[in-house]
Order: sequence, then structure tokens, then C-alpha cells
Amino acid sequence: MVERESMPCDVVIVGGGPAGLSAAIKLKQLNSDLEVIVLEKGSEIGAHILSGAVVDPKALDELLPEWREMGCPMAQTPVTDNWHWVLSKTGKTSLPHAIMPPLMSNHGCYTGSLGNLTRWLAEQAETLGVMVFPGFPAADVMFDENGAVAGVITQDMGVAADGSHKGDYQPGMEIHAKYTLFAEGARGNLTKRMKAKYDLEANCQPQVYGLGIKELWDIDPKKHKPGRVIHTQGWPLTESDSWGGGFLYHQANGQVALGFVTALDYKNPWVSPYQEFQRWKQHPAIREYLEGGKRVSYGARAINEGGWQSVPKLAFPGGALIGCAAGFVNVPRIKGSHTAMKSGMLAAESIAAAIAAGQEKTELSDYDAAVRSSWIATELKLVQNAQPAVAKYGGDIGTALAGIDMWMRTLKIGLPISMKHHKDHTMTGRADLYPKIAYPKPDGVITFDRLTNVAYSYTNHAEDQPCHLQVKDLELQKVSELGVFGGPSARYCPAGVYEWLTDEKTGEPKFQINSQNCVHCKTCDIKDPNQNINWVTPEGGGGPNYPNM
Repeated sequence: MVERESMPCDVVIVGGGPAGLSAAIKLKQLNSDLEVIVLEKGSEIGAHILSGAVVDPKALDELLPEWREMGCPMAQTPVTDNWHWVLSKTGKTSLPHAIMPPLMSNHGCYTGSLGNLTRWLAEQAETLGVMVFPGFPAADVMFDENGAVAGVITQDMGVAADGSHKGDYQPGMEIHAKYTLFAEGARGNLTKRMKAKYDLEANCQPQVYGLGIKELWDIDPKKHKPGRVIHTQGWPLTESDSWGGGFLYHQANGQVALGFVTALDYKNPWVSPYQEFQRWKQHPAIREYLEGGKRVSYGARAINEGGWQSVPKLAFPGGALIGCAAGFVNVPRIKGSHTAMKSGMLAAESIAAAIAAGQEKTELSDYDAAVRSSWIATELKLVQNAQPAVAKYGGDIGTALAGIDMWMRTLKIGLPISMKHHKDHTMTGRADLYPKIAYPKPDGVITFDRLTNVAYSYTNHAEDQPCHLQVKDLELQKVSELGVFGGPSARYCPAGVYEWLTDEKTGEPKFQINSQNCVHCKTCDIKDPNQNINWVTPEGGGGPNYPNM
């Protein structure tokens, strides 16, 4: 048994993103005497935050009403111009705003770096007395004798790849708490364990995901239109019977954030979401903005796309799920920060009331009920059939049906139907049933190879540490992932982590994991067809270090 130091607190929050920090701020607003700890696995707050982002300020207005006058970086660029394009290979068609439901409007929203917003929120939290600890991943959960969550244990430092302790070894710390909030974002490894232990998904649809890949560019000032927001659908994913879409946001300082989301339920195992993104950038309507510009940053992250029917039970003894750990993304709007923040605020209200009543480690059923009667629920119910409609019927018919369903729900004449989801990994087809895809070589100007782009994520992991990408059965990986599905891990990973090589001695296929490249997107944990890869937290501070993303 390892001897560990311990620290008691009232509330420990796992994850320093918008949801976790909003919960921390709200707790201190309600009771300044509460001891609140935020643990963040990134080297600094915001280091692992990746989003477009166009932010609906609804939750921010509730949490910090004066945020626009408080130096918040998100206030720099209000949305001024909104476009939605359907792309063919060389052309585009603009969808008229008149046919789109009102909720699709970006009027009153802001575009900017979600990472910088998160850094600013951390400053507000620390001013209120919240203890924020970046570089400290929560690696394990503690339970009391009644099976309630009693806190977390941070990751050990200085462990060698073979499990031995190096000279700088430091055991993780036990953080004992009356309540623990899990705000890990999409597909958090501790969240997965909580869902399984307390059977939180017994009465909901499975969560499904998209892979969002993003670049930040400095562009020609003559082409920059501050506040312009462009969304696209259609090409190139139409050529592989996949679906998703792109975005291009004109943000502050002459920069554009551009990215591409591929739904991870695609069937053709030869699809490479990264390469589809690079192809998309070559579309004339997108390329014209990038020519003469310079890429300055790169990253990738999985996104919850299940919507309202995939929201699990949110509370369990001693803990609760908030933000993207629970899955509150509005897929048609491509927005989830406001709903994530609101869920953190509602959880804080529930916890503050429970502690004031002398309770601890109880099940916060009033938090679950509050979310389900809040504007989070109202908003997500309006779009609950959009994702599954497109997934089932394809981009053209599915989009039309999704639009009709959203309009009917907006007009309160929606059908009482909640479409179902299928787990992404179950949708992957056999390699021999699909044609291989010949992707064009990168030109080094507009398009880039993966490893070159990974360098622009500023990813770093300590050398000689246990691999945080755990393969449960290497033989299964060879026989099935490679033999049946054609080794899709080499294509779905946006960081070049996985390779199938030939062993020089035996001539047999060899599965190589370049874990040092990992940008913590969680795609492998989601898309592996046998669920044979488990993502766990690496040593603290490891992973990407996103600037201004």
C-alpha cells in the first residue's frame, strides 16, 4: 500500500473546463466559506480546451452578469454575420435564414477562444477563493463504506513505463470531499467508471460522438471579417456516405478558427476524419480565406452528439456528472458551453443547499430534477431528433427531416417520438465490404500531414511513463481490428498515435502505439470496433498545450 497525503474539502471538481469552473464560482457565490478544489489534468487551465467556438452567453449572463465589462476575452468579437453553406465538390449553396428554426440563429452570440474564456473563469474562481490545481489529473475514485463517492486520488508522478518508481516519484494525493463533481468533458475515464458502477445509462440511449478537428490561422487582413460565422455541410463526407460538417469563424486579432466534425458512426473503416478535414480546406469557398495565411495551431477532441435522449442519470451517492461528462451539446447549433456551464451552476446550488442542511455524500436527486426542468432540457428537446435523423437517413433527407422536426417542436406540434442511437463502434463495417480511399498528398501550404500538425498542438508527455492507452487484448487487436476491419485506428486517430507495422523478426503484424503524440481526443476509446482500447490519464501536465484554442 502506498502512503498518501490527504486533503479534506467540501467539494472537489474533476476538470477545469467551463462546467467545472462555473460550478466552483457558483459554490463560492452561494457560500464563501465552502472549501472548493478544482483538479485539471492539463499543464495549465485551458491547455486541453478545444472548441470552435461560438458561445451563447445565456449561462455567462446568469453567472457573472457584468462579464462584458470585466475584461472577459469572449466579449471582443460578437457575431455579426452568419452563413450556412451546403457544399458540392466545387460549389456551394447558401441556406436561407428564413427556412431555419429560430434557435439556429447566432444573433447575440460571441466567437472566440474557449480556452481563453476558461482561463478567465479560473481567474474569477481563484479571486473568490477556489483552489485551482492544474497538472493534477484525478486518476482514481474513493468510496466510503456505504458505496458513496468520498473523493478522488490524483495521479502518481515519477512512475516508469515498467511500473517501477523513478527517483522523482511522488504518490498521488487523496482529496476527501463531501461531494465530488465529474466535469471531465466527453468520454472521461472516471465518468465511464461512474456510469458503469451506478448504472447511470440504464434508462437512456447510448451516447454517440463526433470527432472535431481544428486549426487556427492568421489570415490576410483584407479577408478578415470580425464576427463572421460560417457553417458547412455536404462535401467531402458525401463521397464516403459519412456525415458531419465544417466551420470557419472570424475571431479577434485577424485570426480564423476553422474545423471539421465527422460523426463517429461512419461505416467505411477506410475513412480518415483528419484527411477529410484536409480535403475540405481545399474547397474553393474555404481555400480563398486561407490563401496567403498561416496556420498557427492544431488540435482535436471528441464531441458528445447524443442529445437529450442520451443524458444519463446525473446524480449518485456523493457525486454528480456535469457538462460534457453528461452530454449537453446542442448538435445542430454546434454549441455546448452554455449548457455545460448551466449544469455546473445547478449542481452547485444543489450541493450548497445539501451542505447547509448538514448533509454529505448523499444523492443529489434535486440536481437531476433541476436539469430536467431547466432551459437546458427545453433547448435540447427541440433538437433531439436532429442527429439521429441525419445518421439514419443521410445528409440530404436527414437534414430535411431534422429541420421539419425542429420547426414542429418549435411550434409545439412536434411528434412525441424520440429516435434511437447506435453505439459508434458497432457501426464500423468490415474492411472487405468498402473501397479503400486514396487521399491526396498534403501540399504543405493549405493541407498538412498529421505529424506536422501535431507539432502545432504543442503536445508533450513525460518520457518513460506507463502507456495511458491500454490495449486489453493484443491478439484480438490483430485478429479483429486489423484482420476484419482493416486497422481503422491508423486512420481515425487525428494524431498518428496508432500504426500497424511488420515485425522484422517474425514477419507478423505489430501494433505500435506512439502515445507521446496523443492529444487526448478520446476517439480510440470510442471508435475501436471491439472496445479494446481504454484511455486513462497520463502523468500530470501531459498532452496538448493549446494556445488561444
